[in-house]
Amino acid sequence: MIFFLTTLITFVCMECVTWLTHKFVMHGFMWYFHEDHHQPQYKSWFERNDVFFVIFAIPSIVLFYVGLQGGLNYFFFIGLGILLYGMAYFLVHDVLIHRRFKWFNKTTNKYLIGLRKAHKVHHKHLGKEEGECFGMLFVPFKYFRM
Repeated sequence: MIFFLTTLITFVCMECVTWLTHKFVMHGFMWYFHEDHHQPQYKSWFERNDVFFVIFAIPSIVLFYVGLQGGLNYFFFIGLGILLYGMAYFLVHDVLIHRRFKWFNKTTNKYLIGLRKAHKVHHKHLGKEEGECFGMLFVPFKYFRM
């Protein structure tokens, strides 16, 4: 049970990490890598922004390794929480919102539609300043009512 809770708490905490990273790192000193993601004319399969998948994968991989040393321990389940969040991020951000893969094209789920609306508001700003809606899974309730 403690390992399940560790994974779940890590998953939820990753939303906070993502929000902070998106606002202060991606829209801050690492804007160079994130900028092409905000340019509608940029139509390549890969974006410089994809480097963040690698950056977020490294701690997960390290935690899996450390979590298997001397028997299974809680580091493994922290790494699992990060991995599961990364998978959710991929499915929501790259598949549902940006449609890099043509799956889930016609959702009627109000939660998923709200996530999509909030992200579109984020992308109406082409520069690194004046951004809003930096989260991915938890966005303001107003986007679910519209």
